[in-house]
Amino acid sequence: MRFSNILHLGIKEMRSLARDPVMLVLIVFAFTFWVHAGATAMPELLNRAQIAIVDEDRSPLSTRIADSFQRPYFAPPEQIDPGRMDARMDAGRDTFALVIPAGFQRDILAGHPVTIQLNVDATRITQAFTGSGYIQAIVMAEVREFTARHRGAVDLPVDLVLRARFNPELDNAWFGSVMQVINNVTLLSIVLAGAALIRERERGTVEHLLTMPVTPLEIMIAKVWSTGLVVLVASAASLGVVVQAWLGVPVEGSVVLFMSGAALHVFATTSLGIMLATFSRSMPQFGLLLVLVLLPLEMLSGGVTPRESMPAVVQTLMLAAPDTHFVILAQAILYRGAGIGIVWPQFLALVAIGGVLFAIALLRFRRMISTMV
Repeated sequence: MRFSNILHLGIKEMRSLARDPVMLVLIVFAFTFWVHAGATAMPELLNRAQIAIVDEDRSPLSTRIADSFQRPYFAPPEQIDPGRMDARMDAGRDTFALVIPAGFQRDILAGHPVTIQLNVDATRITQAFTGSGYIQAIVMAEVREFTARHRGAVDLPVDLVLRARFNPELDNAWFGSVMQVINNVTLLSIVLAGAALIRERERGTVEHLLTMPVTPLEIMIAKVWSTGLVVLVASAASLGVVVQAWLGVPVEGSVVLFMSGAALHVFATTSLGIMLATFSRSMPQFGLLLVLVLLPLEMLSGGVTPRESMPAVVQTLMLAAPDTHFVILAQAILYRGAGIGIVWPQFLALVAIGGVLFAIALLRFRRMISTMV
C-alpha cells in the first residue's frame, strides 16, 4: 500500500465532489438551514392549540375559565354555539372543544357535583394527550380560586424545588440543533461515500482505476478519508457558526473531543455507505437502501427518544449500530461536558464497529471489482 496513491485518490474524490453542484448544495443546506430548522421549527409539546368553548352558563366563573387559555400554549379561544361544535371538529378547525353546562357556577357554589365535557381531536396525538392535562389543571385551578375568593398558592407540606441541569430554560433549540448536526453527520457520510462509488460505476471510471497500480484497499481508504474530511469540516463549521453563533446554544464540553468521536463515527458510516453501494447498481437502488437503513439508525439510536423508553430487545440490537454510541458520546460531551474518562467505552465501540464495517465493505468491494475484470 502506497500512501501517495491514497493521497492522490482522495484528492481526486474531492475534485469530483467539487464538480457535483447537487451534492455541494446538499452539504451546505444540511449543515446550515436544516440545522436551524431542526432547532426552531420543532414546536413545543403544546403550542397554539386551537380550542373552542361552548359557554351555556354565561357566568363570571365560565368567563374566567375561558380567559385563562392564553398563548403560547393555546390560541385565543373562540366562543361557539353547541350546534357548530361537531362540524368544526370534523373539519379540523379545533383540537379541543370545552362545553360548560348551564348552571355551572350555581352548582359549584352550592357544592353540587358538576360535569364539564371536553371533546378532543385525538388524531393530533401529541397535543391531545398533553393538552387534556393542561385543560384539566387550568379548569380545576380556576374553580378552586373562585370558590376560595382569592388567588394564591396552596400551602402544601412538601416543597418541590426544580433544578433543570444542562438546559435551565428547557429550550428545544438546545436539543434540536445539536441532534440535527449529529443526524446530518450520519446522513451525509453514508450518502457521499456511497454516491461516490456509484458515480464511478455509472461513468466507467472504476475500470480506469483497475488499469492503474492501485489496490482496492487504497481506493477504499481514499474514499473514506476524503469523504470523512468533508463531513468533519462541514460539521465543525456548523457547530461553531450555526449552533453556537447563530442560535446561541452553549457547548459545555470539548469540541476537539467531540470531533474525535465524530471522526470514528464517520469512519464507520462511510464504510457502511460503501458497503451499501456495492449492493446497488444505480442511485435509485442506493436511495431505497438508504431509507431502510437511515430511518432505524436515526429513530432508534436515542437521538429522537431516550433509549431507556424502548424495548430491551431494541436497545440490545441497536448497540451494534454506530449511531447509538455516537449519540451517547455527543450528548455527554456537548451537553454535560463529559471527558474521555466517561465516554471511552463509546470510542472503543466505534472503533470495533467501524473496523467490522470497513472489512465487510472491503470484501464486497473486491468482489464487485472481480466481476468487472
